Parts: sequence; C-alpha cells; structure tokens
Amino acid sequence: METKEVEIIFTERTSKYQKYDRRLIDRVVELSVQGVPTRDLIRQYGMSADTLRDWMHRYGPVTCKRKSYTPAEKRSVVRAIEAGMGVRQALVSFNISYPSVIRRWMKEFKEENADLSVIKPIVEVSKKKTDPSESAEVQALKKALEAANLKIRALNTMIDIAEDRLKIDIRKKSGARQSSK
Repeated sequence: METKEVEIIFTERTSKYQKYDRRLIDRVVELSVQGVPTRDLIRQYGMSADTLRDWMHRYGPVTCKRKSYTPAEKRSVVRAIEAGMGVRQALVSFNISYPSVIRRWMKEFKEENADLSVIKPIVEVSKKKTDPSESAEVQALKKALEAANLKIRALNTMIDIAEDRLKIDIRKKSGARQSSK
C-alpha cells in the first residue's frame, strides 16, 4: 500500500499564542491515525504532546474520543483508591487517561457522601479515646453508629451492583425536581 504525499498549504504561526490553522490540525490528526509516530509529528510540526493529544480527542476518529464512565464505575474507582490503591495504579487498572479525572470523581463523591465523611472521623477519634469510665450508654451508641455506617456502606454497594447490572440510575440526582401528581 502506497501513501500519497499531499501538499497542504497552511498559515505559519507567528507566535505561540496564535491558533493553529485548521487544515494543519486535520492533516496532523490524519497522519497520526495513519500510524506516523507521535514523536515525529511533534518534532516536525513544533507542538507539544498535550496539544496533539487534545487534537486527537477533539478531531480524531471515535476511537480517540473520551470514554464516558457510569456512576458505578466511578464509585468503584474511588472506593479502590480509598482502600489504598494509588492514583497511578488506578489509571492503569481502570484505563483512565488523566489523574485529574480521578481527583474530580473523589471530590464529587466526597460531597455526595458528606454526611458519612463527617461522621466517620468522629467515630475514629472516639475509638482512640476509650475511657474505662465511659458509661454503657455511650458505648452502646458508638456500637449502633458503627452498625449504621456499615449498613449504609452495604446499601451503597447493593445500589452500585444493581445500577451496573440493570443499567439504570437508581440514586436521586442532586437538585432533581420531584414529579408533580
């Protein structure tokens, strides 16, 4: 199979703040899809690797487009990181492109579960300060709180599994309006 050399005339950039010519972008994306090494394209056309990656996401074929993740997939990534997996390991394991994506998910789920994240540190602090003089009532309340937190985690896991298997969103979206009857 022979490749045809095509001469494309495009405007040169006079400063690094000037936008690239759209014909040049299309040509570089086409060459990348044909298999020209990224390093060669970056060197030949004087752009950064981030610029080329951005062009591939914006203008490339569907296989280069960003992957969308379900809420259940996002939750499983966040839980894996909370369980001790590193962000870099999660990038590789879950095939995610950028660490900022994971950090954004962690922030979203922290806000979503704000009531749990506030209660959890209180329980951990109270475990550390175990006084023998504590009343039986306080100890019973602590046990009840731990049981309730465990139940909440179990229910969230069940919802995640149901959403994944049934392919529907079960959780109520924040800011969603109730239907009028």
